Amino acid sequence: MIGLDTNVVVRYFAQDHELQSARASALIDALTSEEPGFISTVTLVEMVWVMQGAYKATKSEIVRILQQLLQTREIVVQDVEVALQALSRFAASKAGFADCLIERIGHRHGCEETVTFDGDAAKTAGMRRLA
Repeated sequence: MIGLDTNVVVRYFAQDHELQSARASALIDALTSEEPGFISTVTLVEMVWVMQGAYKATKSEIVRILQQLLQTREIVVQDVEVALQALSRFAASKAGFADCLIERIGHRHGCEETVTFDGDAAKTAGMRRLA
C-alpha cells in the first residue's frame, strides 16, 4: 500500500499540470486491489478545500469525485464508512464537508454529541451550538 497526498490526488482529477498530472495518473492507474493506494480523512478534507478554493468546483462535482474515490477498490480510505456518512450529510445539506466529517468521526468514537461555536455547523452538520 502507498499513501497518497492531497496534491497527487488533486492532480489526478484536475489534469491541469502536464508533468505532475501525468505522474499522478501513472501511479494511480497502476494501483490494484492487492497493492492499493491509501487516502486519509485529512486528505479528503484538504481535497475539498483545494477543489472549492483553487478550482472553484461545485458541490456536486466534489461529491462525485469523493464518491468515486470512496468506492474504488484500488483505494483504501481511512474510516471509509464514516467518510461515506459525512459525504452523504455534506451532499444533502449546507454543511461543510470538514464539519460533517468531524461530527461523524466523533459519533463513530462514542461521542453523544459534538459541540461547536459555529452556528452553521450546528444547524446543518448535526452538532450542538455551545452558547
